[in-house]
Amino acid sequence: MNGRSRRRLGALIAAAATVAAVLVPAASSAAAPRHSPTPKVPRTSVIDGKRLQQARIRLDHGDPALRKSLKQLTATADSWLGQGPWTVVDKPKPAPGGDPHDYLSQAPYWWPSQPKTADNPWGCPYVQRDGERNPEVDTGTDRPDVGKVMNSVTSLSLAWYYTGRKAYAEHAAEILRTWFVDPATRMNPNLDHGQFIPCKYDGRAIGIIDFSQQYTSVVDAVALLDTGAPGWTRSDSIGMSAWNKDFLGWLVDSDFGKQESAAENNHGTFMDMQVAGLALATGDRALARKVVLDSRTRRIDAQIAGDGTQPQELARTRSWHYSTFDLVAYTRLAAIGKQVGVDLWGYRGPQGQSLFKAVDLLLPAATGKADWPYPELEFYRYAASDIVHAAADAGDAEARAALPELQAPPGGDLWALRPAAEQLDSIAG
Repeated sequence: MNGRSRRRLGALIAAAATVAAVLVPAASSAAAPRHSPTPKVPRTSVIDGKRLQQARIRLDHGDPALRKSLKQLTATADSWLGQGPWTVVDKPKPAPGGDPHDYLSQAPYWWPSQPKTADNPWGCPYVQRDGERNPEVDTGTDRPDVGKVMNSVTSLSLAWYYTGRKAYAEHAAEILRTWFVDPATRMNPNLDHGQFIPCKYDGRAIGIIDFSQQYTSVVDAVALLDTGAPGWTRSDSIGMSAWNKDFLGWLVDSDFGKQESAAENNHGTFMDMQVAGLALATGDRALARKVVLDSRTRRIDAQIAGDGTQPQELARTRSWHYSTFDLVAYTRLAAIGKQVGVDLWGYRGPQGQSLFKAVDLLLPAATGKADWPYPELEFYRYAASDIVHAAADAGDAEARAALPELQAPPGGDLWALRPAAEQLDSIAG
């Protein structure tokens, strides 16, 4: 080949490389969305799966606002990659029944009243101090670890769905498999020893709140992984479904489950939300619909006053936290209701009770225009952000007008990527 031919060939190669650079994007960062065919709609129980699909498509087309939210989401997901997995069998002592696979947690607001001695190692009797969290509850039990399980798989599964990054899905799968599926490390599907009180109770019905406040997010995380996540096998999916069915059966049939369903405050609302979400996820749409329908009179009529206050929650020393907390359950229950043909947002009670009215009551404090006029040991304005978003999406004009004045939570406002309320100032109990 002569020099002229070599120069011509070199020019052709350079031109081809230029075209390739235009047509084939450079390798993306962890936070950049993948470019692929239309993503599957996840069969989520609380979050609207179609909205997740639409957000993915918008990200794939470079939506700048969503890319900012995605950066916040992936930063959280990245922080979980080096942590876990966790298992119930790792605690220093098994639950009172002696089975290391049984979940164990300690009542958060109960404290020793006597000095700890060799004859009284716990410092019993324990006394209640509402709203004051005993640091003992974060040592020696499963409560801290299950919180990490729930928070991590929620972030990791969403981050995988939006970016396609394999590491997110594989780690979420490992965490779920270890806690719920692997026979050597799995948790038994019951909460017989939730929120025990030393020298008093081996477990209590209200310990169900340890799961009901967040477990439906795990259910939705599984639905995301079920759309084809790497590292998440059919066996994993079958194992999780079996666990969920067994857990739902325990919630519905056990004495503790029946007691929690009878609770007339946020415990009852979260119990309804958890049962309805699990029922929908495991194919029992009739049960899911019944629970949502019954909640109109059992919860809204009984627990929300005509002026929008929630009297049982206002009676707490953390009245802002518990008022927003209860509405997280209500708004998530309303999202489940939408999937089974029940409009919980549109319901009005005999004294004018409604979810809209309960959210609107919080708007002056949520926007910083007025102080919260009830007892609150530690006020966080951002705790209301997700429920205001939920009300705005449901058609509340006052809530929609308030959106620009909300305080973003520490992890950023992720509503556009995770349109379902979470308790943003979460405390256990």
